[in-house]
Order: sequence, then structure tokens, then C-alpha cells
Amino acid sequence: MRFSGTFAGRKPCYFNTGVMVIDLVKWRRFGFTKRIERWMEIQKSGRIYELGSLPPFLLVFAGHVAPIEHRWNQHGLGGDNVRGSCRDLHPGPVSLLHWSGSGKPWLRLDSKQPCPLDALWAPYDLYGHST
Repeated sequence: MRFSGTFAGRKPCYFNTGVMVIDLVKWRRFGFTKRIERWMEIQKSGRIYELGSLPPFLLVFAGHVAPIEHRWNQHGLGGDNVRGSCRDLHPGPVSLLHWSGSGKPWLRLDSKQPCPLDALWAPYDLYGHST
């Protein structure tokens, strides 16, 4: 009951903090840094959520998120890929590939179990893995 009014008058939302476009003028005007830090302090004093750094952003930005074109966040490429469940790109143009989730291409390359899309990441591999 302590936080029952958290979303009062706001629409809860979900977004991926791995790729965000931020209006810095609004960020500063509305004090979003302090608001996020407040939730982090609450979490520190008594665990109220899971999922690492994502929940404070969801709590602060509920009702204040606009979608971006899917081409700017082709997310989920690392979802369950560690288990061999490779994903394909979504249809349409692609501008940013996001290996969100635990299946990072460098881990799969190290384990010699790459997914086809990992070849798109390979040219940026500073350690010289090969697919």
C-alpha cells in the first residue's frame, strides 16, 4: 500500500532503457535524475523491485514515453539466443541492432554457438572472434 498511488493519473508503460532518445531540456526541467535516484534510494533501504536498473525508469517515466520507430531499436536479438533460439530481424529498414537479453554475440562466439545475426556484430569485435 505504501506505493499504491505511484501511477495515479499516469499510464504505466514498458520501454527498454538500452536505447532511449532523451529530451535533455525536459530531463533537467522536471528533475528526472533526482527522481530516479529517489527510487534507487528506496530500493536500497528496502528491496521493492527486481530487474536491476530498469524499474526506476519505468516508475519515473510512466505516462511520459513516446515510441520510436522500430528501426531504431531492433531489440531482443539476445533474448533466448544463448539456448540456441536465434531470432530474425523485424521487417523493414534497420538502423540500430540491440542484443538485449543475455545472449550477447561475443558470448556465443566464444562458446562457438553463434546465431546468424552475430555475423553483423563480428566486424566490431575488438578481440578478433571469428564466426
